[in-house]
Amino acid sequence: MGKYLELTGADFEATLSEGVSLVDFWAPWCGPCRMIAPVIEELAEEYEGKAKICKVNTDEEQDIAVKFGIRSIPTIMFFKDGEMVDQVVGAQSKQALAEKIDAHLA
Repeated sequence: MGKYLELTGADFEATLSEGVSLVDFWAPWCGPCRMIAPVIEELAEEYEGKAKICKVNTDEEQDIAVKFGIRSIPTIMFFKDGEMVDQVVGAQSKQALAEKIDAHLA
């Protein structure tokens, strides 16, 4: 069973350095973040072994949020081999997120 990775400042860059990763910037008090949490969990299962599905709690990891200029959450960023290649802001459908992951895996 796939599980998303909870990233911290200590492992953020190392985790994203290879392959395709989705990073969900969220906070526990954010309604739309809680709405898409099940989608993130489903993607983590479906893309296990193909892409990393990660979450960053912006309350606990403010340095990462500042580094990437996160102003509203949820913000979902897509990384390929450590480089940010795409991002979306706000709750998204599972299909929309899967299509973006697939595009970067291709």
